[in-house]
Formats: sequence, C-alpha cells, structure tokens
Amino acid sequence: MAERLTDKNFQFDLVSPEKLLFSGEVNMAVIPGVAGDFGVLADHAPLLSSIRPGVVRLTMPDGEEQKVFIAGGFADVSDNVCAVLAEEAVDVATLDVDALRQQVTEMKDDLSFAKDDPAKVAHIEEAIALAEAKIAAAA
Repeated sequence: MAERLTDKNFQFDLVSPEKLLFSGEVNMAVIPGVAGDFGVLADHAPLLSSIRPGVVRLTMPDGEEQKVFIAGGFADVSDNVCAVLAEEAVDVATLDVDALRQQVTEMKDDLSFAKDDPAKVAHIEEAIALAEAKIAAAA
C-alpha cells in the first residue's frame, strides 16, 4: 500500500480516445512526462506537459495505489484538477507479458521484410518500443 502524502485530495481524470477511464479523487499522481516523471498533489501549480509512454501511478484517498500504462499524450494541471489525455491506456494488471514478448518477436521478424520501406520500418520500430515499454511496466 502506498503512503498518503497529504490530507487533501484533488480531481484526476484519465481519458483515452475510446472512453473516460478514470474520474475521481486521488491523493497523488505520478506521471511520466517527456522531461521525466513528475508528481502532482493538491494545490499544484498550473502545468501542461507532454507524456512519454510509461506508467501513471495514482495514490487513492485510502492509500491504495493504482497503475495505468499510457502510450503517451498530454497532462494538464490547474485548479486542483489533473487531466491526462492518453493516446492509449491500459491497467498494468491486465498486461500479458508473454503475449507482448511474442508480438515483439513477430514485429522484429517483420522488420526484415520492410527494410526497403523506411516509413514502414519506422512504424514497426515504434510499435516494438511501445510493446517493450508495456513489458517493462508489467515487470
């Protein structure tokens, strides 16, 4: 169980293109910003940040911790509200590491067939990096 840092909570919203994944009070959020992880507590100064693929860690008011893998996006903090707009989001507990490793293997095989198409190579390399980030998040 994570430790509460303050007695004051704030509103946290996590939105993906498909749906609202979480909306509620949290005690703290740790977000993987492009310049490094940053923590948000109640009364945080206004902030807008790009997010890299990684894990958002939420400390709930009861001290429990929830982890969500996000594939990138933006975070907006203002007026005791933190909104994360994620390109993709999934609960870390639901990640299947074996399936992800198999996907990485298959995508690496696909690279040899795409070597004459730089755009396709870049797309496959990006997908491999994302799958590897999910594997690291689940570890």
